[in-house]
Amino acid sequence: MKIKTDQLARTLKANTYPVYWLSGDEPLLLQEAADQTRRYHRDAGFTDRETHTVDRNFNWGQFRKSTENLSLFAERRIIELRLLQPKLEDEGKLALADFLEANHADLIVLISSPKLESSVLQTKWFKSIESRSVVVQIWPIDRGNMPRWLEARMMQANIHPEPDALKILTDRIEGNLLAAVQEIEKFKLLAGTSDTIKLDAQTVMQVVADNSRYNFYQLVDAALVGDLARTQKILNGLQAEDAYPLAILGTVTRELRILQPMVEKREKGQPLTAILQSARIFFNRKQAVRTAISRLSSSLIWELLDHARLVDQACKGMNPANPWDELSMLLIRLSGSQVCTATGHLAETN
Repeated sequence: MKIKTDQLARTLKANTYPVYWLSGDEPLLLQEAADQTRRYHRDAGFTDRETHTVDRNFNWGQFRKSTENLSLFAERRIIELRLLQPKLEDEGKLALADFLEANHADLIVLISSPKLESSVLQTKWFKSIESRSVVVQIWPIDRGNMPRWLEARMMQANIHPEPDALKILTDRIEGNLLAAVQEIEKFKLLAGTSDTIKLDAQTVMQVVADNSRYNFYQLVDAALVGDLARTQKILNGLQAEDAYPLAILGTVTRELRILQPMVEKREKGQPLTAILQSARIFFNRKQAVRTAISRLSSSLIWELLDHARLVDQACKGMNPANPWDELSMLLIRLSGSQVCTATGHLAETN
């Protein structure tokens, strides 16, 4: 069955499953879910543990040997499979299916992997695995939920942040939960007390560096909701991290091509809810996509794709323009603002 992270504790207590598959791209949350699963089963007597890192060259014979050669007095054991890719090769699929059929009461398989794409989740093979296992889809903490998540973590550490302090801290660690945990530990060490710690904005400004970390999808979503300041902040951050502008452009153009038929449907009078359902948009992106569909026009999307062609040429040295400047102008237009063209006229974005 498929569950959310906050349902894991209740699911562990309710029943024991042969396979737990943890999927997500947020390292801290993935690690904590794995720790929680290990800890519960260790307390239940699964004291032995075996770990395998699975890449394309992994020998699935090792896994079969571990699961098939069981003695009468074998220890209850957790076998961990850490997938480097969000899917299994055919040999791995067959090995996992055979393990489930064998129904070993003294073995638990704990799989951790990058986020599973919908193309994998919809396969007949995966649905068969899911029906007999626990699949935990771990989503990143989005910007809207970050203050709540961060405040809860701080309260657990007996730290009570003022509203301004929480806002500054959120801005400085966004997209980097590992840095958030480290900063909380730093506050505890600096305070040097077991009493309740009151955290103000001045302390945060003095102690916390800008540890925010962004990805291409956060950049696109910021532009889709029309948040120009955030869009430019993320783009600047990616540039400082030496991200490849052509890779960013690929994410932007892919999103534009996905949006184009949805915007056409909206222009023909179809309701937004039906459009989003048919497109199977992940729930954590629905608000950004909904806002973009409501705001953008089909003609503008084609103009943006034409602009993207010029950005592509700049990235490849076929155009003397600065690729980061061109990418910035493209995102400004996508976010709903106006940019000045080479002729000095304002380009309309809506």
